[in-house]
Amino acid sequence: MPDLLVTPPATPPVAPRTPLWKPVLLTVLGLAVLAWGIHFGLHAYRHETTDDAYVTGHLYQISPQISGQVKAVLVNDNQTVKAGDMLVQLDPLAFALAAQKARDQLVQTQAQETQARAAVAQADTQIAEADARARQAEAQIGQTETQLNLAKLNLDRSEQLFKDGGVIAQADLDTTRSAYRNAEAAHTANQANLRAARAAVDSAKAARTSLDAQVGAAAASVAVARSAVSDAERILGYTTLTAPADGRVGNKLVETGNFVATGQTLLSLASLDAWIIANFKETQLTRMHPSQSVEVSLDTLPGVKLHGTVDSLAPASGSQFALLPPDNATGNFNKVVQRVPVKIILDADSLKAIGPRLRLGLSVIVDVRVR
Repeated sequence: MPDLLVTPPATPPVAPRTPLWKPVLLTVLGLAVLAWGIHFGLHAYRHETTDDAYVTGHLYQISPQISGQVKAVLVNDNQTVKAGDMLVQLDPLAFALAAQKARDQLVQTQAQETQARAAVAQADTQIAEADARARQAEAQIGQTETQLNLAKLNLDRSEQLFKDGGVIAQADLDTTRSAYRNAEAAHTANQANLRAARAAVDSAKAARTSLDAQVGAAAASVAVARSAVSDAERILGYTTLTAPADGRVGNKLVETGNFVATGQTLLSLASLDAWIIANFKETQLTRMHPSQSVEVSLDTLPGVKLHGTVDSLAPASGSQFALLPPDNATGNFNKVVQRVPVKIILDADSLKAIGPRLRLGLSVIVDVRVR
């Protein structure tokens, strides 16, 4: 009887052992997710965030106040300039000639005024001379009046003596009468001289009044000429266009030789002192107020964090400043969450760190800590 084959008992399968690093990794990932969630939750609790924000600042539109031909353009696109730097020069020849003509007119009117004042001084001298002659005539009147009175007394006495028996001779009486007539004639002549002297004084004073009017007219002409000079020099100054502030040149639309008109935009100047306008929802403004700290991220500089403070909140929502503000009473009403502009000022250190890379119009993300 053949031997029976004995089958050894089967060994039970061994379950694969789980690697130790997997639960550790899952635990670490879970903790990381939990930490991120806590961090995100705390950040959302403490901050109000918006990406509806941009960099803005003063943007000057440089345009001439007079029409003329461009003589020189002294800046290039994107060039940095200082306040007062010359940007564009218009041809000043015609305006310089107008200014010189105004100056010549001013010199002429000043000479006329000087001449009129000299005439006034001469008239004052003539008045003084006429007044002196009048006083002299008045003194002569007093003398001749005394002489006339004395001659009248002598004549009366002589006539009385002649009537009383011929105490005096007829010849003596005739001499007395002749002396009286001479004194009377001299007195009449002096009276005429006095009237003429007084008339001369009045005439000199009238001439003085007329000359005063001429001086006033000449002074007015000088004032008008001086204003014309100032206006001509002001217009001449308009031929030079300078930078109103520190900034960078952009949108240059002018070249040498162009004829430009008054008010035509030649170039733009973006100021270096920029700030941020962030449009927050009205529901985000509950705890927001000026002086709160702000963290800013620029889309163009990922990973760079800037810091600033809330400067002010706009007095109305952005829609109220639109050209055609909405009127909810004109039709069906749909509630829309409004946004309010908030002005944010960057710290000096942040401005220094970013330097010229901060440009107007750049998009930013703003986090305001409200708690």
